[in-house]
Amino acid sequence: MLQSPRMSDIFIQGGRVIDPESGFDQTADVLISNGVVAQIGRISKPANAKHIDAEGCIVCPGLIDIHVHIREPDPNHDETVKSGTAAAIQGGFTTICCMPNTNPPLDTPSMVKFVQTQAQQANAARVFVVGCATQGRLGQQLAEIKAMADAGAIAFSDDGDCVADSAIMRKVLQTVKEVDGCFMQHCQDPALTVDAVMNAGVMATKLALIGWPSIAEEGIIERDIRLNSAIGCRYHAQHLSSGGSVDIIRKARASNQCVTAEVSPHHLLLTQDLCDDYNTMAKMNPPLRSKTDINLLKQGVADGTITILGTDHAPHPLHRKQTTFANAAFGIVGLECALPLYLKALIEDNVIDWPAMLGMMTINPARLVGLNRLGLGSLSVGGPGDVTVIDPQLKWTIISQEFASKGQNCPFDGWEITGKAIATIVSGRGQLLPESEHIRA
Repeated sequence: MLQSPRMSDIFIQGGRVIDPESGFDQTADVLISNGVVAQIGRISKPANAKHIDAEGCIVCPGLIDIHVHIREPDPNHDETVKSGTAAAIQGGFTTICCMPNTNPPLDTPSMVKFVQTQAQQANAARVFVVGCATQGRLGQQLAEIKAMADAGAIAFSDDGDCVADSAIMRKVLQTVKEVDGCFMQHCQDPALTVDAVMNAGVMATKLALIGWPSIAEEGIIERDIRLNSAIGCRYHAQHLSSGGSVDIIRKARASNQCVTAEVSPHHLLLTQDLCDDYNTMAKMNPPLRSKTDINLLKQGVADGTITILGTDHAPHPLHRKQTTFANAAFGIVGLECALPLYLKALIEDNVIDWPAMLGMMTINPARLVGLNRLGLGSLSVGGPGDVTVIDPQLKWTIISQEFASKGQNCPFDGWEITGKAIATIVSGRGQLLPESEHIRA
């Protein structure tokens, strides 16, 4: 393993260089020097540069995940900034945006600065904070949105809970618009999901579990789009699970509404059938739904309705999954295996191609939360030296016990998959260059 504690030149030779922002897609070399991209093209290897033989690999802007749960400052430390950013690096992500549903929640400027400090000390992936929309995520009073924006929060959300009150929701949209921010909605009507633990349907009936109807997601999206129509805040629907939601967002985007949406690996690959035998690893929020929903979500990706891929990485200790289905925690860890799972769901299934998928993992999320203003999400001369090198043919097995994340709650454990980040470079630092045939002295 090559770790670069100090900044040095990195020469990436002969890869398929894809920059979705500019449309650049050709075999080329990339030189990173002094923390920035110095050259792209045919380059003579500089003396003393670290060398990555990228033949057969894809070289792209550093991957960005705008939906990650880093549990710190929770005293139980189900995940820390240090372990979460290490997991991000393992998965090829150079930038992550952390959700505010921590204990205590990220609802003040001091909490934003706390996470920023922890990220600086971890010195791995970049971390940006999504601040709470309401105080304590209680949905009753607005949080210090402007002050948090001034402190560096790049978006706002009560993720884990929906802003259910329509009057409060309108105030949130107005205030986030005023700070030129983005609001991310956890689309779940709480009145329709009391004690619900899985998708409403035949499987829930079979298991005698309380079902979670699709309308609980769809209705919130419809309401929010109507509220936002006269406001024009950047509105983002998180972790879509229902095919009906795709159609609502498609129509809104067709009428030039300011709305985007994301989808996660598990909602593209897994169905409610995995909940059979009370398999708690399949307990998600929102829940796994049907094959029909998966097909509609994929259609939404294919036609550009869904523009962002977000893991919803949500670590829990195993004892919180090793209990009854009703009492088990919701969620899945995803940072370390998301890339090959997206590949399987979207590229191997001929939904989209590599440039389109990488756009959903780089420039699209960067634009949504304003990180493109920092040069993130693109690969261009003079831009940040954030680069991910991917071997699209590398076959490996997901072993959750080997994750850098503190969470092992992964229903994909044991899956044999293809595609892996073999180098993750942040600001010119080779944070992860595992021993492989691609690394040269």
